[in-house]
Amino acid sequence: MSHAMDDQTTAEPPAGAAEGLPDLRLAGLAVAAWLAALAGLHLSAGETATLAGVAAGLAAVLGLHLCGLLGRPAGPVRRYGWIAVAVLLGVVCGATATAARVAVRDAAPVRALAAERASVTADLVVRDDPRPLRGAPGRPATVLLQADLITLTAGADGRRVTGSVRGLVLATDPAWRTLLPGQRATARGRLAEPRGGDLTAVVLTATGPPTLHGASSWPQRAAGALRAGLHRACAPLPDEPGGLLPGLVVGDTSRLSPTVEEDFRTTGMTHLNAVSGSNVAIVVGAVLLLARWARAGPRTAAVLCVLALIGFVILVRPSPSVVRAAAMGAIGLAALATGRPRAALPALAAAVTVLVLVDPELAGDPGFTLSVCATGGLLLLAPGWRDALRRRGVPVGLAEALAVPAAAQLACGPVIAGLSGTVSLVAVPANLLAVPAVAPATVLGVLAAVVSPVWPAGAEFAAWLASWPARWLLLVAGQGARLPAGTLAWPGGVTGALLLTALTVALLLATRRPLVRRLVAACAVAVVLGTLPVRLLASGWPPSGWVVVACAVGQGDAIVLPVAAGRAVVVDAGPEPSSVDGCLRRLGVREVPFFVVSHFHADHVGGVAGVFRGRRVAEVVTPGWAEPPYGVSQVREAARSGAAGLRTVPVGWRWRGGGVELVVLGPPYPLQGSRSDPNNNSLVVAATVAGVRILLAGDAETEEQRALLEAGPPEAVRADVLKVAHHGSAYQDPEFIDAVRPAVALVSVGVDNDYGHPNLGLLGRLTRGGARVLRTDTDGDAAAVWDGRRLAVAARGISPGRQP
Repeated sequence: MSHAMDDQTTAEPPAGAAEGLPDLRLAGLAVAAWLAALAGLHLSAGETATLAGVAAGLAAVLGLHLCGLLGRPAGPVRRYGWIAVAVLLGVVCGATATAARVAVRDAAPVRALAAERASVTADLVVRDDPRPLRGAPGRPATVLLQADLITLTAGADGRRVTGSVRGLVLATDPAWRTLLPGQRATARGRLAEPRGGDLTAVVLTATGPPTLHGASSWPQRAAGALRAGLHRACAPLPDEPGGLLPGLVVGDTSRLSPTVEEDFRTTGMTHLNAVSGSNVAIVVGAVLLLARWARAGPRTAAVLCVLALIGFVILVRPSPSVVRAAAMGAIGLAALATGRPRAALPALAAAVTVLVLVDPELAGDPGFTLSVCATGGLLLLAPGWRDALRRRGVPVGLAEALAVPAAAQLACGPVIAGLSGTVSLVAVPANLLAVPAVAPATVLGVLAAVVSPVWPAGAEFAAWLASWPARWLLLVAGQGARLPAGTLAWPGGVTGALLLTALTVALLLATRRPLVRRLVAACAVAVVLGTLPVRLLASGWPPSGWVVVACAVGQGDAIVLPVAAGRAVVVDAGPEPSSVDGCLRRLGVREVPFFVVSHFHADHVGGVAGVFRGRRVAEVVTPGWAEPPYGVSQVREAARSGAAGLRTVPVGWRWRGGGVELVVLGPPYPLQGSRSDPNNNSLVVAATVAGVRILLAGDAETEEQRALLEAGPPEAVRADVLKVAHHGSAYQDPEFIDAVRPAVALVSVGVDNDYGHPNLGLLGRLTRGGARVLRTDTDGDAAAVWDGRRLAVAARGISPGRQP
C-alpha cells in the first residue's frame, strides 16, 4: 500500500498541465495534422500515403514502448512520449485525409482532359460566391467561382468523366454573377491545368452563360436576399463608406475602392474586410449582452447565442470559410464567457484538427491561418496582458481594448509579413484606434441587412448610422497609410514568416524576466525616438535633386517631373489608381499643373483616378488618336469630375513652368495599319528639367520611332534620360536607340508579366551604349538625379548617388 502511495506522489503531471500554464496536450496533434495536410497538397497521393504509413509505424512502436511492452521508457520519454505519439497521430490523420483528396484531384481521366485543354460540357455545383476579378479596363469583367465539377463531357469525342472534383470557373458572362452557393448548373468551356498547391483539379474557362438546374437551398436564397438588401441600404451613402460597410458586415468587397483596400493593407486592417471569428464574436457578444441586460437565464442566453450564430452564418453564407470563422469565433467567445482560456485552447486545437481533416485545403488558406493565429493570441496572450495592465491600474475596459488587438496583431504578424514582405509599424496603433468603431459598424450593418426585406427605410437609417463608425475606420486607415515610417521591408515567404516567428517567440520568452522587460522597453523607446524623426525628416525618398521618377505601378507607365515643391507634371497613370497615388504621395505631390496622357491603353490610364485623388489637377492633355474608346471615356470622366481642363495637343506644343519645359515631338503624322495604331500614335514628349533632357517615348514602337527619325535630325531625339518605350519590348528601332544615346534608361515594367518585357537584347544594347538601366520591376520607383555637376540614379532600395 505504501509503495502504491509512493508511486502516486511521485507521478509527474502531463506536460503542459502545470498550474498557470495552458494545456497544450492537443496542440501537437493539431499542428502535426495541419502541417501534414499542407505537405500533402504539394505531394502526390502515393507520397502522402507513404508519409502516413511511416508516421503510423513510429506511433505504434512508441506507444508500445510507453506501455512497457518494449522495455521500460526513460524519464523524459515517459514524460513527453505521449505528446510525441499525439504528433505522430496528427501526421497520420492529416496525411491520410489529404492523400484521399489528392488521389481524386490527380485522377488520370480528369488530368488528361486538362492537359489536352479539351472543350467540355460540365455539370457543376457552385461552392462559394462569384468573386469579380480586377482586370484591365476595357476588357469584359471576369468572375471567379469555386465549384464541384460532377460530370465532364468532352465535346470532340464524347468522353465522359464522372465523379466530383474541385474546379475553378472563369467566366465573363454577367449571368454567372447571380449564381448562389449550392446551385447546380451546366456550362461549356475549355479546361486548363491548375497552378497546384490546393485541391483544384482543373480550371474551366466558360464560353457562355450557365444553364441553371433548379434553385439553391433556402439558406442561400435567404442570404442572397439579405445581402442584396444591405447593398440597397448602402446605395445612398458616399462611395467609400458605402463600399466598406458590406465588407465589414458580410465580407463583400465588390464595391470597395482599390485605394481604400491599399490603405487597409498598409495599416494591417485588412482582416476587417473579411468575415472572421471577430465578426462572429461581435454579433453573438451583442446578443449575449442583450440577454444579460434582459436578465435571461444562462440556458436562454445560450439558446439565443446559438440562434444568432446560425443566423449570422446564413447571412454571410454557409461557405467553408464562414464555417471556419464561426468555429474560431465561437471558441474565442466561449473563452471570454466562461473565463477558462485553458479549457478553450484544447477546444481550438480540436477545432483546427477537425476542420483540416474535413477540408485539407484549409491548411494552405491564409485566411484560415490568420483566424487560428488571432484566436490563439486571444487565448494565450490577451488574458495575461489584460491582467498585467489591470494590476498597474489600467481600467478594465481599456485593458481589454489594449490587450486583445495587440495580442491578435502579434500572433498574426509573422503570417502577414510572409504574405506581404513588410512589417507594419502602424498596425497595432491603427487597430487600437479602430476597436471602438468595429463593433457598432458591424452590429448596425447586420441590423440593416436583417430589416431590409420588411422595412427598407429603417435599413437605410441603420446603414447611415453604421457609416459614421465606418468613416472613422477610413480616416484611421488613410492617415496611417500616409505615414512615411509606416512599414519596414521584410523578407517575404516562409523564410520571412519563420524569421519573425523566431524573433517574436524569443522576445516573449525574454520579457518574462523583469530586467529584460525593462531593457526591451527602453530599447524600443530609444529606437522609436532615435529613428522615427530620421525616417520622417530624411527618409531618403525622394532623393535630393531628382529630375524624373518612373513609378513602380506594375505593368504600366507613370512618370513624374518636378515643377516646384509639392507640384509636378505627371505623364500617364499606370493600370490602377492606388499604385500611382502611392507613388505621388511618396514624392509629396499635392498639385499637378499638367497630366499628360501618352495614349489611351489601360496600362497608361487605368489609374487616372489615383492622380486626382486629393490633388488639384489643372489640365489634362491627350493625343489626337482617340482609341480605345473605354480609355478615352475614362480620362474624360476623370477630368470632368476633377474640374480639370481637357485638350488635345499637336506636334510642337510647348509648355514651361518652374524648371520644367515640355515639347511634343511625335507622332509627326497619324500612323495607320501598324502593328498597334494606339501605340504608334503615342505622344512622344521631350522634357527639360534643371537642364537635363528627358525623352518620354510612351509606347511608340518601330513605326513611330522611324517616323520621328525621318521627320527631323537625330539630334531632335537626343536625351540624357530615356523612358524606354513600351516597357522595353522588342519592337524598337536600333537607329532610334542609337540616336537617343541616353546615359540613363528607365524601364517601366511589371513583375513576372506575360509579355516577355523587357527584352534582354534591348537591355544589352542600352548597356553597351553606356546607359545605366533601371527597371521598376526590380528597383521599384526609379529616379534620375542631377546634383548640378553630374547625373546619377536612385531607387527605393538602392542608395542614391550611384553614377551611371
